[in-house]
Amino acid sequence: MFYFAYGSNLHHQQMKRRCSDSIFIKKFILENHLLTFRSPYKVADINEKKGSFVPGALYEISKSDEKKLDRYEDYPILYKKKYFKINNMKIMTYFMNSNSSFKYPSTKYLNTIIQGYKDCNLDKNYLFKILMKKF
Repeated sequence: MFYFAYGSNLHHQQMKRRCSDSIFIKKFILENHLLTFRSPYKVADINEKKGSFVPGALYEISKSDEKKLDRYEDYPILYKKKYFKINNMKIMTYFMNSNSSFKYPSTKYLNTIIQGYKDCNLDKNYLFKILMKKF
């Protein structure tokens, strides 16, 4: 199965700890979505937004890894799953169940995501622009 990561799971070392069978495939852009941070936990989420995009990573994961991610992402309480197809590939990602207001992420969590952007060769300016728009 393919999994699209856009938050702390971009961090390769952390993802390997969580999902030992996971294989980073490539960086990946999810069109018509926008990154945000929300919930009492101040964690990453994505919203549908036409004309926007979210940089992330495409991983191949096992069924066992999916179950581990489900527990970590507090599925189905905090996050729900969404599946989409691109180039005949079925890809899974997580969306929050509620649309709470923006919450600035903790420094530790943000640093994990920044390292993930480096690991996946993503443009950190995207992340900083999202965070700066909220001030």
